[in-house]
Amino acid sequence: VQLQASGGGLAQAGAFRRLSCLASGRAFNSYSVAWFRQGPEKEREFLAAVRYGTSRLYYSDSVKDRFIIFRDNAKSTVYLQMDSLQPEDTAVYYCAAESWLHYHHQTTDRYYNFWGQGTQVTVSS
Repeated sequence: VQLQASGGGLAQAGAFRRLSCLASGRAFNSYSVAWFRQGPEKEREFLAAVRYGTSRLYYSDSVKDRFIIFRDNAKSTVYLQMDSLQPEDTAVYYCAAESWLHYHHQTTDRYYNFWGQGTQVTVSS
């Protein structure tokens, strides 16, 4: 599967932003999809994931009150809806996918073998 992330850009503090991750390829329904981000001089950070099949959701504690992940299998797209953006949300946002991913591994980047190119989100105060 190939992934294309989009929706990044400049935003002011407090703004809303929706990122999209469009997948191409077959059997999208069998893939778990997650969002990660990497800020300046920071390690890559898990944000949210939606599992294949059950569509169970996983969130990082740092964003669970502001971010929502959801998938539209008909469009082969996973979205990350971000609310109340803050300057510390400035980062490159990546979507990642893996097929038949075990539920224990949904939040760990090393288990995802397919990655999008990243989309930059910059939040000004």
